[in-house]
Amino acid sequence: MTVTATETEYSAPQHHRHIPGEPGLWIFLFGDMIMFSVFFGFVAVLHGRHPTMFRASQQALHPDLGLLNTLLLLTASALVARGLQQLRSGRPARTLPWALLCALGFAALKGSEYALVIQDGHTPTSNDFFMYYFVFTGIHLAHLTIGLGALTVLIVLSRRPALSRGGLLVAEGAAAYWHMVDLLWLVLFPLFYLVA
Repeated sequence: MTVTATETEYSAPQHHRHIPGEPGLWIFLFGDMIMFSVFFGFVAVLHGRHPTMFRASQQALHPDLGLLNTLLLLTASALVARGLQQLRSGRPARTLPWALLCALGFAALKGSEYALVIQDGHTPTSNDFFMYYFVFTGIHLAHLTIGLGALTVLIVLSRRPALSRGGLLVAEGAAAYWHMVDLLWLVLFPLFYLVA
């Protein structure tokens, strides 16, 4: 008996690719990213109009803490991606508590940096740079706080013996939200700390 190429194609298991999470979540994520893009535009315009003030104010920040926070978020995102991969394959997601720990480390460092900057006499009312810095990094910190909730949901889901399709969609949505938090910081960090 001969098997044709067509029969072989149809007998192979079909893996359907899907967009992770719920479609409504992606509308929220894209809307949030568009809002942040407008914010980034404000900061770019500020830098163009007042480069001396921007550079002088930038010197009061702590780029070493900003870099450490960037590394914490990148590590957390890698751990979340690995944890989601483990959940999809039905294995325990042991990396997720470490991702939560990295996120908590980010929040603690950001709070420490705020305290240092304020201690040096810089507040949101000092100038436009510090107003934008505190507002946008504060909004990001609020997103990170929601992300802590998303990571907690992932950890709870990872303790179940097997995920239903709905559970997997929730896990994927939580991971997608976390990656958005990471992506926003990857723009905020160079915008405030590095662009001269």
